[in-house]
Amino acid sequence: MVTTVTARVQKRRDALRAAGLRPVQIWVPDTRRPGFAEECRRQSALIANDPHEVEVLEWIEANYDDTGWTA
Repeated sequence: MVTTVTARVQKRRDALRAAGLRPVQIWVPDTRRPGFAEECRRQSALIANDPHEVEVLEWIEANYDDTGWTA
């Protein structure tokens, strides 16, 4: 069974590479880590009334395209 799964994964990876894609590893914050939510709140509070942050958020809101997104 392991060989079948391994072969299937390799076949999929080969197909993606043949399509011109390559794998990329991305490290992101671990949201399950103790203290993560508190750190998010701390950083958010630091920029809550920052004029540049308000400007950026207004720009994003005016320019994003959510066509086809579902909630």
